[in-house]
Amino acid sequence: MSRIESFKRALNEKRAVKIIAGIDNFDAEKVKKVVMAASGSGASAIDICADAEIVKMVRSLTDMPIFVSSTDPVELAHAVELGADAVELGNFDALYKKGISYSASQVLSLAKRTKELISDAYICITVPGELEIGEQIELARELENLGIDLIQTEGHFSNEAPSAGVRGLIERAELTISNTIELSRNIDLPIMTSTGINPTTASLAFAAGASAIGCGSCVNKLDSEISMLAVSKSLVEIANRNAQLVPELV
Repeated sequence: MSRIESFKRALNEKRAVKIIAGIDNFDAEKVKKVVMAASGSGASAIDICADAEIVKMVRSLTDMPIFVSSTDPVELAHAVELGADAVELGNFDALYKKGISYSASQVLSLAKRTKELISDAYICITVPGELEIGEQIELARELENLGIDLIQTEGHFSNEAPSAGVRGLIERAELTISNTIELSRNIDLPIMTSTGINPTTASLAFAAGASAIGCGSCVNKLDSEISMLAVSKSLVEIANRNAQLVPELV
Protein backbone atom coordinates (compact mmCIF):
# COMPACT_ATOMS: atom_id res chain seq x y z
CA MET A 1 0.00 0.00 0.00
CA SER A 2 1.40 3.40 -0.99
CA ARG A 3 1.82 6.14 1.58
CA ILE A 4 -1.15 8.19 0.40
CA GLU A 5 -3.30 5.09 0.06
CA SER A 6 -2.76 4.39 3.74
CA PHE A 7 -4.03 7.90 4.50
CA LYS A 8 -7.05 7.38 2.24
CA ARG A 9 -7.87 4.15 4.05
CA ALA A 10 -7.82 5.93 7.42
CA LEU A 11 -9.97 8.66 5.88
CA ASN A 12 -12.52 6.16 4.59
CA GLU A 13 -12.65 4.60 8.05
CA LYS A 14 -13.13 8.06 9.62
CA ARG A 15 -10.06 7.76 11.80
CA ALA A 16 -7.46 9.89 10.02
CA VAL A 17 -5.21 12.07 12.19
CA LYS A 18 -2.94 14.67 10.63
CA ILE A 19 -0.40 16.19 13.00
CA ILE A 20 0.51 19.73 11.95
CA ALA A 21 4.04 21.07 12.50
CA GLY A 22 2.95 24.48 11.21
CA ILE A 23 2.79 26.38 7.92
CA ASP A 24 5.08 29.00 9.45
CA ASN A 25 7.32 26.63 11.45
CA PHE A 26 10.73 26.74 9.77
CA ASP A 27 12.69 25.52 12.80
CA ALA A 28 14.11 22.19 11.63
CA GLU A 29 14.69 20.82 15.12
CA LYS A 30 11.16 21.63 16.27
CA VAL A 31 9.71 20.14 13.09
CA LYS A 32 11.77 17.00 13.64
CA LYS A 33 10.34 16.57 17.14
CA VAL A 34 6.77 16.88 15.84
CA VAL A 35 7.49 14.40 13.04
CA MET A 36 8.93 11.86 15.47
CA ALA A 37 5.89 12.21 17.73
CA ALA A 38 3.49 11.81 14.82
CA SER A 39 5.35 8.80 13.47
CA GLY A 40 5.66 7.13 16.86
CA SER A 41 1.98 7.59 17.67
CA GLY A 42 0.68 5.96 14.50
CA ALA A 43 -0.81 9.19 13.15
CA SER A 44 -2.07 9.08 9.58
CA ALA A 45 0.02 11.98 8.23
CA ILE A 46 2.31 14.87 9.09
CA ASP A 47 1.76 18.41 7.79
CA ILE A 48 4.79 20.68 7.33
CA CYS A 49 5.76 24.00 5.75
CA ALA A 50 6.89 24.27 2.13
CA ASP A 51 10.55 24.98 2.89
CA ALA A 52 12.60 22.78 0.56
CA GLU A 53 15.19 21.75 3.14
CA ILE A 54 12.54 20.84 5.69
CA VAL A 55 10.59 18.81 3.12
CA LYS A 56 13.73 16.87 2.23
CA MET A 57 14.63 16.36 5.90
CA VAL A 58 11.18 15.06 6.82
CA ARG A 59 11.10 12.74 3.81
CA SER A 60 14.38 11.24 5.03
CA LEU A 61 13.00 10.78 8.55
CA THR A 62 9.73 8.96 7.92
CA ASP A 63 7.70 6.88 5.50
CA MET A 64 4.42 8.31 6.75
CA PRO A 65 2.40 10.46 4.33
CA ILE A 66 3.63 14.06 4.16
CA PHE A 67 1.29 16.99 3.58
CA VAL A 68 2.97 20.27 2.69
CA SER A 69 1.06 23.48 3.39
CA SER A 70 1.38 26.78 1.57
CA THR A 71 -0.72 29.46 -0.08
CA ASP A 72 1.59 29.40 -3.12
CA PRO A 73 0.75 26.78 -5.77
CA VAL A 74 4.29 26.90 -7.17
CA GLU A 75 5.73 26.06 -3.74
CA LEU A 76 3.30 23.17 -3.45
CA ALA A 77 4.29 21.80 -6.86
CA HIS A 78 7.95 21.98 -5.91
CA ALA A 79 7.24 20.16 -2.63
CA VAL A 80 5.73 17.26 -4.58
CA GLU A 81 8.93 17.05 -6.63
CA LEU A 82 10.85 16.79 -3.33
CA GLY A 83 8.77 13.90 -2.02
CA ALA A 84 5.54 15.28 -0.57
CA ASP A 85 2.59 12.90 -0.92
CA ALA A 86 -0.12 15.54 -0.55
CA VAL A 87 -0.47 19.29 -0.66
CA GLU A 88 -2.56 21.56 1.51
CA LEU A 89 -3.57 24.90 0.05
CA GLY A 90 -4.39 26.78 3.18
CA ASN A 91 -4.06 26.56 6.91
CA PHE A 92 -5.07 30.18 6.56
CA ASP A 93 -5.79 30.62 10.26
CA ALA A 94 -2.04 30.77 10.91
CA LEU A 95 -1.89 33.85 8.68
CA TYR A 96 -4.84 35.78 10.10
CA LYS A 97 -2.74 37.03 13.01
CA LYS A 98 -0.55 38.73 10.39
CA GLY A 99 -3.57 40.52 8.95
CA ILE A 100 -3.75 38.27 5.87
CA SER A 101 -7.13 36.93 4.75
CA TYR A 102 -8.49 35.18 1.65
CA SER A 103 -11.79 35.54 -0.19
CA ALA A 104 -13.67 32.61 -1.71
CA SER A 105 -12.72 33.75 -5.22
CA GLN A 106 -9.05 33.96 -4.26
CA VAL A 107 -9.09 30.45 -2.81
CA LEU A 108 -10.85 29.06 -5.88
CA SER A 109 -8.34 30.74 -8.19
CA LEU A 110 -5.42 29.35 -6.17
CA ALA A 111 -7.04 25.91 -6.16
CA LYS A 112 -7.38 25.95 -9.95
CA ARG A 113 -3.74 26.95 -10.33
CA THR A 114 -2.67 24.19 -7.92
CA LYS A 115 -4.69 21.65 -9.87
CA GLU A 116 -3.02 22.81 -13.10
CA LEU A 117 0.47 22.44 -11.66
CA ILE A 118 -0.03 19.19 -9.76
CA SER A 119 -1.45 16.10 -11.41
CA ASP A 120 0.08 13.30 -9.33
CA ALA A 121 -0.47 14.28 -5.70
CA TYR A 122 -3.37 14.34 -3.30
CA ILE A 123 -4.84 17.85 -2.97
CA CYS A 124 -6.52 19.29 0.11
CA ILE A 125 -7.98 22.80 0.19
CA THR A 126 -8.80 24.78 3.32
CA VAL A 127 -12.13 26.61 3.23
CA PRO A 128 -11.50 29.86 5.16
CA GLY A 129 -13.36 29.84 8.43
CA GLU A 130 -13.90 33.61 8.31
CA LEU A 131 -16.23 33.31 5.29
CA GLU A 132 -19.99 33.34 5.82
CA ILE A 133 -21.28 29.78 5.84
CA GLY A 134 -23.18 30.25 2.57
CA GLU A 135 -19.93 31.27 0.88
CA GLN A 136 -18.15 28.29 2.43
CA ILE A 137 -20.74 25.87 1.08
CA GLU A 138 -20.62 27.42 -2.40
CA LEU A 139 -16.81 27.34 -2.42
CA ALA A 140 -16.73 23.74 -1.20
CA ARG A 141 -19.12 22.69 -3.98
CA GLU A 142 -16.95 24.42 -6.59
CA LEU A 143 -13.86 22.70 -5.20
CA GLU A 144 -15.67 19.36 -5.34
CA ASN A 145 -16.55 19.99 -8.99
CA LEU A 146 -12.91 20.89 -9.63
CA GLY A 147 -11.83 17.44 -8.50
CA ILE A 148 -10.17 18.35 -5.21
CA ASP A 149 -9.63 15.33 -2.94
CA LEU A 150 -10.23 16.71 0.56
CA ILE A 151 -11.69 19.78 2.27
CA GLN A 152 -10.27 21.15 5.51
CA THR A 153 -12.36 23.35 7.77
CA GLU A 154 -11.03 25.91 10.20
CA GLY A 155 -12.12 28.38 12.84
CA HIS A 156 -10.84 31.92 13.20
CA PHE A 157 -8.04 33.82 14.82
CA SER A 158 -8.93 35.87 17.89
CA ASN A 159 -6.91 38.21 20.08
CA GLU A 160 -9.38 37.74 22.92
CA ALA A 161 -8.23 35.74 25.93
CA PRO A 162 -9.96 32.33 25.95
CA SER A 163 -12.14 31.17 28.80
CA ALA A 164 -10.50 28.97 31.39
CA GLY A 165 -10.44 25.17 31.30
CA VAL A 166 -12.53 22.97 29.06
CA ARG A 167 -14.89 25.83 28.18
CA GLY A 168 -12.03 27.67 26.50
CA LEU A 169 -11.00 24.59 24.53
CA ILE A 170 -14.53 24.09 23.25
CA GLU A 171 -14.96 27.77 22.39
CA ARG A 172 -11.77 27.62 20.31
CA ALA A 173 -13.12 24.68 18.29
CA GLU A 174 -16.76 25.75 18.13
CA LEU A 175 -16.63 27.49 14.73
CA THR A 176 -14.65 24.82 12.88
CA ILE A 177 -16.96 22.11 14.25
CA SER A 178 -20.08 24.02 13.20
CA ASN A 179 -18.50 24.55 9.76
CA THR A 180 -17.87 20.81 9.56
CA ILE A 181 -21.52 20.08 10.26
CA GLU A 182 -22.70 22.50 7.58
CA LEU A 183 -20.26 21.35 4.90
CA SER A 184 -20.77 17.64 5.57
CA ARG A 185 -24.47 18.15 4.85
CA ASN A 186 -23.81 19.82 1.50
CA ILE A 187 -20.87 18.04 -0.16
CA ASP A 188 -19.74 14.46 -0.66
CA LEU A 189 -16.02 15.13 -0.25
CA PRO A 190 -14.40 13.93 2.98
CA ILE A 191 -13.78 16.66 5.52
CA MET A 192 -10.84 17.24 7.82
CA THR A 193 -11.60 19.43 10.83
CA SER A 194 -8.84 21.70 12.05
CA THR A 195 -8.31 24.67 14.44
CA GLY A 196 -8.66 24.01 18.14
CA ILE A 197 -8.78 20.25 17.75
CA ASN A 198 -7.15 18.45 20.67
CA PRO A 199 -7.88 15.44 22.90
CA THR A 200 -10.83 17.32 24.46
CA THR A 201 -12.51 18.33 21.17
CA ALA A 202 -11.44 15.59 18.74
CA SER A 203 -14.46 13.38 19.39
CA LEU A 204 -16.75 16.37 18.76
CA ALA A 205 -15.16 16.87 15.35
CA PHE A 206 -15.79 13.25 14.36
CA ALA A 207 -19.35 13.45 15.66
CA ALA A 208 -19.84 16.55 13.49
CA GLY A 209 -19.07 14.55 10.36
CA ALA A 210 -15.30 14.76 10.00
CA SER A 211 -13.41 11.91 8.39
CA ALA A 212 -10.13 13.35 9.68
CA ILE A 213 -8.78 15.80 12.21
CA GLY A 214 -5.89 18.21 11.78
CA CYS A 215 -4.13 18.88 15.07
CA GLY A 216 -1.42 21.49 15.45
CA SER A 217 -0.89 23.61 18.54
CA CYS A 218 -1.91 20.90 21.00
CA VAL A 219 1.22 19.04 19.82
CA ASN A 220 3.66 21.50 18.26
CA LYS A 221 3.53 23.99 21.14
CA LEU A 222 4.63 21.42 23.71
CA ASP A 223 8.15 21.51 25.13
CA SER A 224 9.16 17.85 25.14
CA GLU A 225 9.08 14.98 22.69
CA ILE A 226 7.52 12.76 25.37
CA SER A 227 4.55 15.08 25.83
CA MET A 228 4.18 15.49 22.06
CA LEU A 229 4.10 11.72 21.68
CA ALA A 230 1.60 11.29 24.52
CA VAL A 231 -0.85 13.81 23.06
CA SER A 232 -0.46 12.39 19.54
CA LYS A 233 -1.18 8.89 20.85
CA SER A 234 -4.27 10.19 22.63
CA LEU A 235 -5.56 11.71 19.38
CA VAL A 236 -4.95 8.47 17.48
CA GLU A 237 -6.76 6.46 20.17
CA ILE A 238 -9.79 8.79 19.95
CA ALA A 239 -9.82 8.45 16.17
CA ASN A 240 -9.59 4.66 16.34
CA ARG A 241 -12.50 4.53 18.78
CA ASN A 242 -14.52 6.61 16.35
CA ALA A 243 -13.76 4.14 13.54
CA GLN A 244 -15.09 1.31 15.74
CA LEU A 245 -18.35 3.21 16.27
CA VAL A 246 -18.98 4.08 12.61
CA PRO A 247 -20.49 0.69 11.55
CA GLU A 248 -22.96 0.95 14.42
CA LEU A 249 -24.09 4.34 13.15
CA VAL A 250 -24.70 3.25 9.55
